[in-house]
Amino acid sequence: MSVRLWGAVGVLLTVATAACSTAGATEPQVSVPPPGVEARELSIPFDRYNFSASDISILDRAEELLIGDCMRQRGMAWAELPPSAAEDLEPQNRRRYGVVEPEIARLFGYHTPPDRPTVAQRAAARDSRARSLSATEQRAASAEKDGCLGQARAHLEQGTPQVDEALFNRLISETFNQSQRDPKVVQVFQAWSTCMREQGWQYAAPLAAITDERWMKDGPASPEEIRAAQADVRCKVKTGLVAIWSAAEKRIQDAAVSAHPAEFKALQATKDQQLAAARAALARG
Repeated sequence: MSVRLWGAVGVLLTVATAACSTAGATEPQVSVPPPGVEARELSIPFDRYNFSASDISILDRAEELLIGDCMRQRGMAWAELPPSAAEDLEPQNRRRYGVVEPEIARLFGYHTPPDRPTVAQRAAARDSRARSLSATEQRAASAEKDGCLGQARAHLEQGTPQVDEALFNRLISETFNQSQRDPKVVQVFQAWSTCMREQGWQYAAPLAAITDERWMKDGPASPEEIRAAQADVRCKVKTGLVAIWSAAEKRIQDAAVSAHPAEFKALQATKDQQLAAARAALARG
């Protein structure tokens, strides 16, 4: 599994959960807090086989270094991007169960919070660099087999085993959907729904709240949306929803791993080997 496959997996999971696709808030005047402990501590068994934002950052930095070397060997400049701080990176499962962070709910409702400063700065620098490249430089830096990005990825993926991307993508979706039918999860959804109804909100399950069409508009969250999101977080805490749901996912995903030992062993090896190659490249400078 390459770093780019992770992107495909992430997109599939976004669709499967319907919890990460709400419109982003554009509020430059609001200071974006760091990810809360509620999001940072969420983990599931499949995390061991997928690339986290921290892993992606390592791979991205290694790619940048290798591309720079390649471009300079071809007589071309390559502007170095500013680093992203580790504390600014997105937690892997931040919105898996909807909004779980009280401060994020208070500031942004159900909208996805803007990038933290160093992440936003790196993205802006990447965009600026891409616009400044000449046609010749774009071809040289491309992801094609003879392009510098293509060669960098080939270097990081060298010797990694073949993995069944389709199986992993399918299991990500299937296990998540299965978790929502777990009897304990169904029961806690009902308790959460009752809690929300007592506060004036009619939702059968958390993903129905975060995908409410009223909250899918661009721009800052409305006061009504913020009140709903804050009630949502309070009800998750009151009912223990996140702990119960994540425990169900753990049972289900552990069973999936046990049912496909060879495939998951290959996924783990591919991830570990790519990260080791990336760290080695960074250590060499």
